[in-house]
Amino acid sequence: MPGLLGIECGATHTVALHESGGQVARAGFGPANLRLLDNVQLTRRLRQIAKQFPKPSAVAIGMAGVRTAADKQRLHRAAARAWPSAAIHATNDLETALAADTQHKPANRVLVLSGTGSCCFGQTADGATAKLGGWGHILGDKGSGFEIGLRALKACVFYLDRDDNWSALGQRLLRRLQLNSPDQLIDWVAQADKAEVADLAKDVFAAWSRRDKIAGDILEGAVETLAKDACACARKLTGKTGSVRFLLAGSVLMKQPKFAAKLAKAIRIRRPGSQIATLKNESCWGALNLARRLGKLSPAKPGATINADRPAIPVPGLVQIDQSPTEQRHPRSMQLDRMPLGQAVDLFLDEDSQLPAAIAREKTKTVRVIGWVRDAFQNGGRLFYSGAGTSGRLGVLDASECPPTFRADPEQVQGIIAGGQPALYRSIESAEDDPDAGAEAVRFRGVGKKDVFIGIAASGRTPFVWGGIWEANRRGAKTALLCFNPKLRIPRDNRPDIVIKPDLGPELLTGSTRLKSGTATKMILNMITTLAMAKSGKVIGNLMIDLDPSNTKLRDRAVRIVRQLTQASKAEASYALEQSGWNVKKAAGRLAKR
Repeated sequence: MPGLLGIECGATHTVALHESGGQVARAGFGPANLRLLDNVQLTRRLRQIAKQFPKPSAVAIGMAGVRTAADKQRLHRAAARAWPSAAIHATNDLETALAADTQHKPANRVLVLSGTGSCCFGQTADGATAKLGGWGHILGDKGSGFEIGLRALKACVFYLDRDDNWSALGQRLLRRLQLNSPDQLIDWVAQADKAEVADLAKDVFAAWSRRDKIAGDILEGAVETLAKDACACARKLTGKTGSVRFLLAGSVLMKQPKFAAKLAKAIRIRRPGSQIATLKNESCWGALNLARRLGKLSPAKPGATINADRPAIPVPGLVQIDQSPTEQRHPRSMQLDRMPLGQAVDLFLDEDSQLPAAIAREKTKTVRVIGWVRDAFQNGGRLFYSGAGTSGRLGVLDASECPPTFRADPEQVQGIIAGGQPALYRSIESAEDDPDAGAEAVRFRGVGKKDVFIGIAASGRTPFVWGGIWEANRRGAKTALLCFNPKLRIPRDNRPDIVIKPDLGPELLTGSTRLKSGTATKMILNMITTLAMAKSGKVIGNLMIDLDPSNTKLRDRAVRIVRQLTQASKAEASYALEQSGWNVKKAAGRLAKR
């Protein structure tokens, strides 16, 4: 039997299915959008796919970015160079999505697509087509993830301007983007690509699930827009009364069933009696079905309020830096540039071996802070870290590791870094000198009485951090400072509740606080979040019962944890996890009831 090849090329990835002798082989490749590839790149991508499979007799390709007849001809020519002896059908990714639907009655079908972008595409039994949208995120994409994300940003700044109020949705978006104030959104959105803006839709849906009114209004508008466009597309095909099967597709509609259900209801109100279904099969199966038709084979089923008037924020004077051990020269490393490498390595290891004893001398205060964080977690509060440079990056790192380790809500532990997101990747050292920016970051994240705020500053002097402490104190949060300057003098009018200040001595490379100070910071943050989570029911013994098994390694770990808790076999533990949505706690509970 001759081989058949169906290819779905999208903005994020490409999937190809090769069928021969009743067997289907699958392979994945990188993204492919016709409008983002020149002819050489397009041919190269298709030949890469061709090398993966035996020669087919028929090839059907649906590619993002194909709009016009000229686009189809260009794609067809490139495909003919890759498969010179095959029959070829070149089209867009909308037709392949429709072809993935295996039900053919009614014959008139309209695809309602909402993902990163959006559009509606209809087709009749005789091949006539109609389309609304697909103009891209600047001219169109109504009801898409991009529009939802962009409308959220616009709504948040609108209410800030009109009511002097930064909303809970705005706080959520700043946390996601690692930005410290709404002003930073101007630069972010100017540089963000379509996918980055669309990714904000996830936060709009999360806010909607918590009854956020702004999010609800945005999504209600998206539903109405999509429903109107879907019915307008159907009218183009069959008039006002013809029978139509609407197929809902795209990541927004596939991953948000409540939203999809609201859209289905809105379509039925406008066009009673319509069939509406979610497209169950991947579009690559539609490409394969088109290849089957091309090869004359029968299609088969695929298996906060803003106040600008505020006093100057008290910050320790510059003399505090001169007095900090982190800025002193280490007598043992005066010849570091000429020291034999082996001796230098021993020196580094010896210095780091002294860190636990120095940290232990601050144990009483560390334990108290951990208790605060535990209580915050148990009472709906959050933990915030704030720092600049290495200190800020370590805070963001610890926060980012809590969701996969403890299945924690990303809002529960948050990192704030001076300079915002760009400072995660490159040095923006001047950002640390603005205490007002530190206060704004706290204000716009909505830090409150239930929360714990920990400023991290190796020398103890960072103005950005002290601005955060000032505002967190003003808002009633528990506050702490982690530094490595035992001589630090705290401003009388801006005192954190606790100062943890281990004496680590000078750095081997004078002033380079990414060394011992960075290592000690990581050790202390590890203790704070791990023990607070453990005392909040996220751990049994020393087992992570709330980890998020998001990859193969973590799923294997989840199986081992369930087996250790229940004495179940590997097969039993795997099955219980699958049935419990890979929730370790639920799976263990299920097995305990046997």
